[in-house]
Amino acid sequence: MTWLLVVCTALVGLVIGSFLNVVIWRVPRGESVVSPPSHCPGCGHEVRPRDNIPVVSWLLLRGRCRDCGTGISIRYPLVEAGTALVFAMLTLAIGFEPELPAFLYLGAIGVALAMIDIDVKRLPNAIVLPSYVVGGVLLAAAALLEGELEPLVRAVIGGAALYAFYFLLMLIQPRGMGFGDVKLAGVLGGYLAWLGWGELVVGAFAAFLLGGLAGIVLMVLRRAGRKSHIPFGPWMLLGALIAILWGGALADLYLDSLVV
Repeated sequence: MTWLLVVCTALVGLVIGSFLNVVIWRVPRGESVVSPPSHCPGCGHEVRPRDNIPVVSWLLLRGRCRDCGTGISIRYPLVEAGTALVFAMLTLAIGFEPELPAFLYLGAIGVALAMIDIDVKRLPNAIVLPSYVVGGVLLAAAALLEGELEPLVRAVIGGAALYAFYFLLMLIQPRGMGFGDVKLAGVLGGYLAWLGWGELVVGAFAAFLLGGLAGIVLMVLRRAGRKSHIPFGPWMLLGALIAILWGGALADLYLDSLVV
């Protein structure tokens, strides 16, 4: 039953990933994600339904438009496959629980926000701010279905705490932390605290650890300098994913080492 659910959510992830490619391209440009329909940027032809099958169509077309031969970036199938993988991992971590839809929603916006931040070094309000409402409603519904309000209260406290922590960092070092990161921190803090305080701490720590390591690697490769602005959103999101998957076990391992 678990693996059937994983396969189903992965297939849904493929479809969602196809839509996320539209979101990633259009939202930073202030364009509608529903109109006009997907089309080739080279010749303007609308993408046919048979050419819009996630991953498969790109492979069959060999990464080119059917009408004009314009190259289609490999990032499109990678986003689709990556979203499917994220959905599968989240399903394995959460299981068939009422909060699974909330975490799948987080996975979807996480993929979009990571790619947008890499592209334009910005986390759009159009995605981040509605996530407070959507995530809050989905988690509240899960709490009611489970008949347990403690995780929801913990989520509210955790979201506010991580938001405040990032806001303080932004005040101390405004050039190193953007307000988009602060707003995203509130969303991630709520989700991680829903799972537990250990997951919240691991997710917050992992973000800075991964971001710091990435900065060092880029400087060693001379792709960035000390004053270069490196998008932090992707590392926040990756840190949150690590915490969702293994945060509880990592926190327990750390506490056990202190006791020993």
